Amino acid sequence: MNTTAKSNSLQSYQIILYGRALHPELFSLKGRQVLRHGDYEVESWAMNGSHLLRFEYKTLCACELVTDIDKNPTQGIISSFLCAGEHEFEHRFSKDRVNYMTTVQTEALSENLFATEFEELLELGRSMNALIHRWNDDAGPCLTVLALQALNREAHIQAYHLIANGGLVLRSQTIFEHQ
Repeated sequence: MNTTAKSNSLQSYQIILYGRALHPELFSLKGRQVLRHGDYEVESWAMNGSHLLRFEYKTLCACELVTDIDKNPTQGIISSFLCAGEHEFEHRFSKDRVNYMTTVQTEALSENLFATEFEELLELGRSMNALIHRWNDDAGPCLTVLALQALNREAHIQAYHLIANGGLVLRSQTIFEHQ
């Protein structure tokens, strides 16, 4: 695997938090899952190596986009940051009393470790009844897993993106919490 390709892949991924809805026609959706629980709704969209989460509660509609594409909607951006390494981010939507929290971690694995991680996360996704999308890039099999969990006042979303080109693994955990 080419070290430059690894570095470039890791450097291109970002998380963008929007304070508005984004429309599906802007993305190449490969899978969709909706979770309604109590007063809130979470929708997850799987794409090749990326995802979008939409959270609705009262008058709030917020979206989290994880992507390696640099041409994304700019209207309604609350914050954005690169995913390389490890990061934590929090934002409070004061009007609707909702907290958004996310942690993200990226790493580049050797081919053997990548293959093991691929199988483990595929099995985890199946056991959690997660949204799973598989595809291939020029280096081999890739995987996106989005696992939604509903609690009374919180939605937890675990996301995993495995990109064969560069052995990239991106893990994120997002929580939307309302009061």
